[in-house]
Amino acid sequence: MGLYSFFKSFFTPEGKLSDTIVLDLAVEYHVKCLAVQSSVNLIANTLVRCPIRTYENGKEIFGNNHYLLNVEPNQNQNASQFFHEFVSKLVLDNECLVIMQNEQLYVADSFERKEYAFYENVYKNVVVNDFQLDKQFKESEVLYFELNNKKIKNVIDDLYNSYGKLITAAMNYYKRSNALRVKLKIESSGPQTDEEQANREDMFNSQLKRFLEAEGAAAWPEQDDVTLEELQNLSNSGRTSRDIRALVDDIFDFVSTAFLIPKGLIKGDLADVEGQTDNYIMFCIAPIASQIEDEANRKIYKKDGYLKRNYLRVDTSMIKYTDIVKLATAMDKLISSGTHSANENRMLIGKEPINEDWANEHYITKNYQKAENLFEGGEEV
Repeated sequence: MGLYSFFKSFFTPEGKLSDTIVLDLAVEYHVKCLAVQSSVNLIANTLVRCPIRTYENGKEIFGNNHYLLNVEPNQNQNASQFFHEFVSKLVLDNECLVIMQNEQLYVADSFERKEYAFYENVYKNVVVNDFQLDKQFKESEVLYFELNNKKIKNVIDDLYNSYGKLITAAMNYYKRSNALRVKLKIESSGPQTDEEQANREDMFNSQLKRFLEAEGAAAWPEQDDVTLEELQNLSNSGRTSRDIRALVDDIFDFVSTAFLIPKGLIKGDLADVEGQTDNYIMFCIAPIASQIEDEANRKIYKKDGYLKRNYLRVDTSMIKYTDIVKLATAMDKLISSGTHSANENRMLIGKEPINEDWANEHYITKNYQKAENLFEGGEEV
């Protein structure tokens, strides 16, 4: 088949794109976008729920870095918008470059990365919001993130090339199986001339076709020599649109597996939400949070600062919503064991710390004693 004939096969004699081709493209595109974008939005919305805590000499502080990462990374984006763009690049492109310009953070639209063995990698042709920067960046001047060893989006695209066509075929088969079928019996002994055949075709096109394809009320003009009888459709065999939905669910399952998201979360199932959320945080969100921590700590605070306990941490403990009344017993235990101060407990539930010295002190109840005292029969401490 020549190139012209190949492309010509996509079109009807009237020059319109074939309905089958349009349906095929629509199914592949929309199902793919729905599954992938649902995953991207879920990951991004989750990371937005994780405050980035900054520390100096081991104590949490609210300085420029905290504001930059939690409120306003740059003059055109808030933190939520920034992390949605960050996750989209990281998931769809498998890599993401964040640069600092005029003490503000930007996600690069595109870039070229030159890797070296014993020297710093170099990033050039960096584009931000369709503006290409002339400057070349060294590895130590940027934040570079890579999600997987291989671009998982390519694997998903290859899967859709086959599975999308399977969904299209199922939709076409469902439509054919549920279409109205009739038997038209014509009792006529008239002449079988070309003119007579043309008249019958006109009758089919003007009357029968409109009658069969009508979505609302329709009338069939009864004739003595024409009998219209509906045929029972035995080919459907109980098939419903749920068969097509099952194939779409399969694609969501494939995508959730690729991104390590429990399939119940991406589809909104309520069964065992707590267990699915724990797995999602552990296997999907925590690794991304660790990447952000590692890259930021080694590039922003560097070795000297990190060893002096100057660092940042992505707090994933705020992802799950819990009623504070249900936490009362656990929070009391955190206080009585000396693990938390009152202010640390308040911050745990999203409340502002109290500006009092006693709120930063740690307490231990008298119920605790040293292990050796217990074994030796000594007194409680």
